[in-house]
Amino acid sequence: MPTIADVARLAGVSRAVASRALSADKRPVSQDKRERVLAAAEELGYRANLLAQSLTTKTVNLIAVVVNHIHDLSDLDLFDLLLAEIQVAGKQTVLIRVGSEEKVGEFLRSGIAYHVDAALVFSDFADAATVRRMFRSDLVVMLNGRHDRLSPVVIPDEAAGIGEAVADAAAKGVKRASLVTGRATSQVERARIASYRSAFERHGIELVLTEQGDYSYHSGHALAARLTGRDCPQAIFCTSDAMAMGILDACRADFPGNRPTRFRLYGFDNISLLDFDAYPISSIGYDKAAYVERILQILADPPGEGEIAPDLIPSRYVPRLTG
Repeated sequence: MPTIADVARLAGVSRAVASRALSADKRPVSQDKRERVLAAAEELGYRANLLAQSLTTKTVNLIAVVVNHIHDLSDLDLFDLLLAEIQVAGKQTVLIRVGSEEKVGEFLRSGIAYHVDAALVFSDFADAATVRRMFRSDLVVMLNGRHDRLSPVVIPDEAAGIGEAVADAAAKGVKRASLVTGRATSQVERARIASYRSAFERHGIELVLTEQGDYSYHSGHALAARLTGRDCPQAIFCTSDAMAMGILDACRADFPGNRPTRFRLYGFDNISLLDFDAYPISSIGYDKAAYVERILQILADPPGEGEIAPDLIPSRYVPRLTG
């Protein structure tokens, strides 16, 4: 098998330069030398020995991504972008599905741990202190609202986008609305619901019914009949686009040409599917590229000791035909 020394010799550079050119090392390498090293590595069929690198750098180039589960369509948009950017940075991911608070306890009781360089925590079943106990890394980036003063946190600032969506409904004459939520035990969801309630009150809209789904298409579809009976509200707001899609499909007769007749429909997350004709649902979103970029910045340059202020990514209302 070719070695790094063979690559360096063929490229006409030192072994140290070849090593830096083939890694995510922050130290600079000129573009000319990098290209020569990459060409030499390809010609020789060289593959880096990740175990040897980890012994030298004390890193394993693994990032844990901790989730509850993946059945919300918004997860697909976000994680595809996130995993791609982590790989561009020269690292790989291990995806850990928690699923429940009991599962977190099982991780701790059984001593299951992963040696990773950092953990990105989307699951709302674990707080920052617990996650630090689960992994052999102090770099735990909290994305679920359950952070503490020691953990970096990146979360969308959802109140602005929610306020814009509710203002849009009020401007169109909406006086009565229903809200379809996700799991109320989630801190992020509780804050989201509070923002909706505050916006409804501010714009004089009566919240006549609140139903709980689970962010899935199925739950929205199942709740549609209960939400759109004889006492149908003038607008239905959902805390995920997938639930709004389920309602739209169950009530297609109320949306000829995708335009509302009995009630207006608003989703949340602004997933990519909404840009197609089948589901032109008004939604609330944030710049996922900026969100991922900030996460990658923290991984590349972790904050120092001391209290860490949350990074807030602004949200916005995205109008479409159903609104």
